[in-house]
Amino acid sequence: MNRKLRRRIEKIVGRDGCETAPEDLACYRYDAADEAAVPDMVVHPQGSDQVAALLELASEAGLAVVPRGAGTGLSGGSLALEGGLVLAFDRMNRILEIDTGDMLAVVEPGVVNRELRRAASASGLFYPPDPSSLNVCTLGGNVAENAGGPYGTKYGVTGDYVLGLEAFLAGGRRLETGGRNRRDVAGYDLTSLLVGSEGTLAVVTRITLKLLPAPRSRRTALFSFSDVRAAADAVSALPGSGVVPAAAELMDATCIDCVEKYRFGLLPAGAGAALLVEVDGDERSADSQLALVRELCREAGGNMFREAAGEDEAEAAWEARRAVSPALGRAAPDKIGEDVSVPPSQVASMVGEVREIAARHGLTIAVFGHAADGNLHPNILTDRRDPDLMRRTEAAVAELFAAAVEMGGTLSGEHGIGTTKARFLETALQDEALATMRAIKQSFDPEGILNPGKMFPSPLGA
Repeated sequence: MNRKLRRRIEKIVGRDGCETAPEDLACYRYDAADEAAVPDMVVHPQGSDQVAALLELASEAGLAVVPRGAGTGLSGGSLALEGGLVLAFDRMNRILEIDTGDMLAVVEPGVVNRELRRAASASGLFYPPDPSSLNVCTLGGNVAENAGGPYGTKYGVTGDYVLGLEAFLAGGRRLETGGRNRRDVAGYDLTSLLVGSEGTLAVVTRITLKLLPAPRSRRTALFSFSDVRAAADAVSALPGSGVVPAAAELMDATCIDCVEKYRFGLLPAGAGAALLVEVDGDERSADSQLALVRELCREAGGNMFREAAGEDEAEAAWEARRAVSPALGRAAPDKIGEDVSVPPSQVASMVGEVREIAARHGLTIAVFGHAADGNLHPNILTDRRDPDLMRRTEAAVAELFAAAVEMGGTLSGEHGIGTTKARFLETALQDEALATMRAIKQSFDPEGILNPGKMFPSPLGA
């Protein structure tokens, strides 16, 4: 990137909107996937016009452009593999509208997930998608990865709430998809195409999101089990019971032990597994649902460990669940956090397969996740400095993916493909589906400048 090009970029966003010093660029080398790549420049646009101008200039100069939210992604999606520009959206962080009549929100991509949830709640509304990083992750990143979270069991994931998008294509062309309507079948569903596209097709600058009425009553309880397979069996029995919990989160013994060292007294210490279950509705419905869940867990060999007495206790239990990933990060020099999704009926089988893979390779693989909708997070505790351990780790990762696909599942339920899973994508998708995706990428981004190297191994996505 020469001096003339830098000056042109500074003219668009201002000198204070550009970062080029090595110590500043180092802050953008990583996301949560623990891979590294250094951009040539980080820019902080303050509006759609600046994004459009930056994309026009990048296209002219052949610069890679990588959109970035808070860098909490777990698949390498926000890394600048080919240098170029990182578009950091921390200055486009406004909630533009909360419409209580139409029950929707309009936001910029840099809005933090929890800030929207709080703003919606203040208006008596509810925004359900809640990744574990909700305190810091941004809605633009959530849209890029189609992020989920515990409430996906009953309420769905980010894509189920995106009504419309403003986005910019390579070259700075503006694209508006969807709108404020709950139902819209006018033409191809371009909104859904962009959700989960990991910044490879367009750069999102405005998001219109559906909101729901807030549930009248919630019940939250922790159940303990002597064995993780028993807890998984309880989850598998939920669909036949007629109960659709708002959330049902599985944590195995390794997860519990690590969290207890990190935050004492919140989970059933010494248990083989725990389920954190939340049900909602009116007061009578929530009570009856929780009673049914308690009976199912008892039949599977579990016991209620604790029922939250109020919102503060419920939030403490959820904070313990959100602490699982960082707590596991303290248990070994490195961890590989995977994300597979299987049909809910296969959860117990997948948990069993994880245990067999761990034993076969002599590894510790902790299991937690959104068990009621089949989205599990096997985390391998490892050490990148040990070549033999990493060889076994990589073999286990491949076997985890193969097992999920064999059960009718897939490589990712919410973390995305990015760089970490690109080499496995062809094992999960039909050849014609892959070819169609490559053609879509070529149509949207013929020069291959939008988040190159992601999803497909080739920089051009072809």
